Amino acid sequence: MVKAAWERQEAVDVSVDAVRLEELARQILIEIGEDPTREGLRETPRRYAKWWKEFVEYDAGKVDTLFESSTLGQTVMVSGMTVWSLCEHHLLPFSCDLTVAYKSGGVLLGLSKFARIAHKHAHKLQVQERLVVDIADEISDITGTNDLAVMGRGEHLCMTMRGIRTPSTMSSSIFRGVFDQSERARAELFAQLGVK
Repeated sequence: MVKAAWERQEAVDVSVDAVRLEELARQILIEIGEDPTREGLRETPRRYAKWWKEFVEYDAGKVDTLFESSTLGQTVMVSGMTVWSLCEHHLLPFSCDLTVAYKSGGVLLGLSKFARIAHKHAHKLQVQERLVVDIADEISDITGTNDLAVMGRGEHLCMTMRGIRTPSTMSSSIFRGVFDQSERARAELFAQLGVK
């Protein structure tokens, strides 16, 4: 099966040229009929460049802290994580509430690492479908388990603020291993989430 371009995307270390971004922000302000020298906008190009630098150069820190465990096969689930990303089609933000579950196989991933991994993959131009896959891939690589699920529910400002202008929630998920093959495992997961 041929992978889509977004499935083949690899992480690239990027350094932001803040001076160039400030120039571009000034140009955008001029193009939309604003005066970048007026009160209220004078610092906007600098803030714009700083924000992009923070977004693109985000450092998740250590994401692979593992603990030995004798709880083989136990379902571990972390939910309620909210990340913000940018839609790669319109450069508008989307928020995504994430739930990650996996079956432990002798090692446990440190609790804060789920959020670090989620933010790491949200801090780039994204689509929600790829975001859940990226998170699943990294957790699988670190823990060595293929028994995992990642679910996301997001609101996308590219739909809320433009075009159809209709707030809505998009859900995307990936189920692997036992969560893909076993209705019982999925039912347990949904029960813990309060989904009927």
